[in-house]
Amino acid sequence: MNRSEIDHLQKTRWKFFRNHLKSSPFYRNQAESQAEIQDFPIMDKAIFMKHFNEINTRNIDKERAFQIAMKAENTRDFSPTINDVSVGLSSGTTGNRGLFLVSENERAMWVACVLRRVIGWSFKSRSVAFFLRANSNLYNSVQSNLLQFHYMDLLIPIGEHIQKLNTIQPTILVAQPSVLIELAKYMENKELKINPTKIIAVAEVLYPEDNAYLKSVFNQIIHQVYQCTEGFLASTCEFGTLHFHEDYLFIEKKYLDDSKTRFHPIITDLKRKSQPVVRYELNDIIHEKTDCKCGSSAMAIEKIEGRSDDVLIFKDKNSMEIKIYPDFFRRAILFADKSIIDYTITQVSDSLIEVYLGEQKDLFQKVVLETQKILNHFHIENVVIKLAESPDFELGLKLRRVKRKL
Repeated sequence: MNRSEIDHLQKTRWKFFRNHLKSSPFYRNQAESQAEIQDFPIMDKAIFMKHFNEINTRNIDKERAFQIAMKAENTRDFSPTINDVSVGLSSGTTGNRGLFLVSENERAMWVACVLRRVIGWSFKSRSVAFFLRANSNLYNSVQSNLLQFHYMDLLIPIGEHIQKLNTIQPTILVAQPSVLIELAKYMENKELKINPTKIIAVAEVLYPEDNAYLKSVFNQIIHQVYQCTEGFLASTCEFGTLHFHEDYLFIEKKYLDDSKTRFHPIITDLKRKSQPVVRYELNDIIHEKTDCKCGSSAMAIEKIEGRSDDVLIFKDKNSMEIKIYPDFFRRAILFADKSIIDYTITQVSDSLIEVYLGEQKDLFQKVVLETQKILNHFHIENVVIKLAESPDFELGLKLRRVKRKL
């Protein structure tokens, strides 16, 4: 579709979606007054969860939904629903966990999207190994005679999955980048012997340095899915570029800098009806790409830099607050030594940064030198840079290479 066709489709779908919003007590008045998208309030997770009962159109109570989701997490049985609605929990990267609702019809649409845009249609029998923190009816819906779905529980140590992977020989491997990196190490050690035709990174930011490492080990493009509690937002084209699904998503941009190179996406999902997502501002930091070789008119993503939580904040020598985006610190790692693969950089306090380098501790002074150059550039003084003995990360949670922990 060209740009005008996308715009026309969005306008048409918005009219039908707005009519459905009359079923949401929270949005009913604006829907009945025929308000345009820009007239609706901007949401964030706190507001969204506060008004959970009024926003959803299925009369589902937040506390009941939370109890069912927590029981599923604890028992590892993710089949229970409320009527035909599946309930799930987000991983809570930003500190508070979100609840999401998906009806049976919405699961069917999700499956169609995944098959068409991510996995691809085929009459050949294929197997998918999918690493998840929590399984869901949503993911189980993908199962079919031609597509065997193997749920790999992230609460089980990665090493215990190696034999299973060697046995099932997955055609498609889907996992968080942090998990793919661990699997790549097993590949290099000849313990993992698989040859998937497609690898898809999900749930976490796929950092350029991690992408390059995974490409070199698996010898193929690493595809991505940009999905979160708020929806199935983007997937990669044949060239590995993420494109927003603008045929059913309306994307607004909240620019974060004067150069308009970074923005928060404000999303409206024109298909999600059981739990409407209208003008929901994500705190992901997005860079737009304008020249993808695939020729798609759908908005492309150059990179996802991280979350707003990943922006480090200091006081300069004049006591002015200075925000430094995570890309500066990732470049410091790259400039220190291109061989560095495993690292985390954590701002622990206004005057302390902790750096984890795995087994490459001998490169710490190089990292200190490059990090200090960044701080000096912004006139930030008296910050201690300390070598951490362990990463500020636990496998199964979302890997954030650079983050603020204040």
